[in-house]
Amino acid sequence: MLAGVLVAQVASYAIWTSQVRSSQLRQLDELSTNMAFSIASTMQYFRSLPYEYRHIVLDQLRNMGGTRFFVSINERRLTIEDIGSGPEKRVVVDNVRNILTEQLNIDDVVVEFSRPETLRVLNNEVLLKDLPPRWGQHSLLMEPLSPPILVVQLELAPDTWLYVATLLGVPDIFTGYRWLSEERVLVGLLVLLSVIALSLLGIRSATRPLARLSRAALQLGDDLDMPPLKESGPKEVAATAVAFNRMQQRIREQIEERERLFSAISHDLKTPLTRLRLRAEMLEDEVQRERFCAALDELDSLVKGALASVKGLDLHETPEPVDLASLIDDIAGELRLQGGYVTVQGKAAPLMVKPMAFKRCLANLLENAVFYGHHADVSLADQAGVVTIQIRDHGPGIPDDQFPRVFSPFVRLEPSRSRHTGGSGLGLGIARHIARAHGSDIQLANHPEGGLCVILTVPHHETITDL
Repeated sequence: MLAGVLVAQVASYAIWTSQVRSSQLRQLDELSTNMAFSIASTMQYFRSLPYEYRHIVLDQLRNMGGTRFFVSINERRLTIEDIGSGPEKRVVVDNVRNILTEQLNIDDVVVEFSRPETLRVLNNEVLLKDLPPRWGQHSLLMEPLSPPILVVQLELAPDTWLYVATLLGVPDIFTGYRWLSEERVLVGLLVLLSVIALSLLGIRSATRPLARLSRAALQLGDDLDMPPLKESGPKEVAATAVAFNRMQQRIREQIEERERLFSAISHDLKTPLTRLRLRAEMLEDEVQRERFCAALDELDSLVKGALASVKGLDLHETPEPVDLASLIDDIAGELRLQGGYVTVQGKAAPLMVKPMAFKRCLANLLENAVFYGHHADVSLADQAGVVTIQIRDHGPGIPDDQFPRVFSPFVRLEPSRSRHTGGSGLGLGIARHIARAHGSDIQLANHPEGGLCVILTVPHHETITDL
């Protein structure tokens, strides 16, 4: 847009400049033509006068004052400091010389321009400014302006030169035309700034609804209960906002239906599972009874884990400042009762998090480290507004190409994770969801000395999106 405005301004200035120059040249052509005919008439008049009357007429003209021309008769051609150049001067000089040559049949016509302060007008080369005002200053000086003076000299007879000086009435004929004058630059800048300001207002009014839509799309995965978008702005954006609000409502209804479905399944499964467990306890074969009960325990664990994952991902809390060291110590104390061992090094400033959700995230990670790696080493670091929590176990680790899979629901890797612990493969997925809701993420890496490292980075911020 700015480039288009600049091109348009350059083109308009170029056209305008061409028109101004053409108009100025036409004006000079007309003025110089009229001036040449007037000079020709004056010269014809003086040529017709007897020699002894010429000086009398000149004296009378000078004493009267206010004449259009300053005329003198000199014994020789006066030296004039000719000034000016360019097409303007060529038009004037050519018109005057051609008309005088044609009208007077004289080939030796000298046409020059002089500055008023250096103009010499008489045989003794007296300066114009030194003459009495009525002699020529009133007709040739235009104070405070200082326009150039047109001087025409031609030989009337041997040792007799007719001298005529006059003004064209165009003060700035030789000042030159500056295409990039201060006024044009100022006007161009004002137009450019106006276009920029209006463009920014228009673009901002058009993109503000898009920015709201973009923020809402980014927050949709974390907060389905956020207020609906304003259905305003350009027609297309408003229609998109309507569709987005409808999509958000349908997703919210689908999730609520999913929660009701899982709750109903959990409730409905409790009765048959209880009946099966009672019947299993009545089996006489001890081996079959143990296998049957183990299968029921695994089924019950899967159902509880699925239900816990659904409820856990929709946990709503108010963010509060939490001391990480104290929180990890509490979790470590619970794990010690189960035979786990956790060490903590480093410290970090309190984090603004949702306490129960974040505790569950850390508990899932520490339980995996203790149950599958037997021993967990936790290190805390707080740098550049980001808290890094690294949890290392001393187990066999997992292959690098399996890192993405372990976050999927119900995935347990046989080489590094045992099914006899009763896990359902949901812990890491829930932990990563909670971490991302806090604006952080979980990375996995195998330690060079053995074991798996889980790295959780949490930024310091004042607000947390809903889980």
